[in-house]
Amino acid sequence: MEKESPLDIHAQLREVKRMLRGVMSGPVSASMREQGLGYKINFGVDQPRLLSLAREMEEFVTDAHSLALALWKEDIRECRLLACITMPVAEFAEDMAVEWVSQLRYAEEAQALAMHLLSKTPYAADMAFRLVAADVPLHRLLGWLTFGRLFAQKKAPAERDTDEILDHIITELHDAEAPMELRRTALNTLNKYMELGAREEAHGMRILNALQ
Repeated sequence: MEKESPLDIHAQLREVKRMLRGVMSGPVSASMREQGLGYKINFGVDQPRLLSLAREMEEFVTDAHSLALALWKEDIRECRLLACITMPVAEFAEDMAVEWVSQLRYAEEAQALAMHLLSKTPYAADMAFRLVAADVPLHRLLGWLTFGRLFAQKKAPAERDTDEILDHIITELHDAEAPMELRRTALNTLNKYMELGAREEAHGMRILNALQ
């Protein structure tokens, strides 16, 4: 029996959309639109289901890098999240990361980018430093999420970097104009930093006591 030819990128993209339509949730999609998620298309698929779909996609994906690039360009919530899930970390170059960061639209995208890609790259800490110093709140959110992931992996910063990270956390926590989600994420990152050891816990407690 003749083996089927592999699907090209456009056909693979169409197949992904077909799969998403098969598991879409109208009520969830409507709820997300009411919350301000202004995508052209939002299928209302939750992230655990997207992870399951990503595994199913492995059956027909021939070039994960190219497909992820195509998914990221779509004005479809699930496609952009799947781009973060399916992009091979080894092929996610720093200049590409910079481009994706500049195109971030919502916190959920920042969460997926930090979880599945950025925190796993060799340049994660360097980029996180730049992000937490950015003027754009969504970029700072990505920076704190990335640092939080690194700390959860027990990757402690060098002593010379610790002061800079803590200074940025203090600034974030004292910024009354910063979105609540951003300050909450910075605080969560501080808590993860404190779990690295006794020295880090002592540093964190001084900051927390000063907030009271």
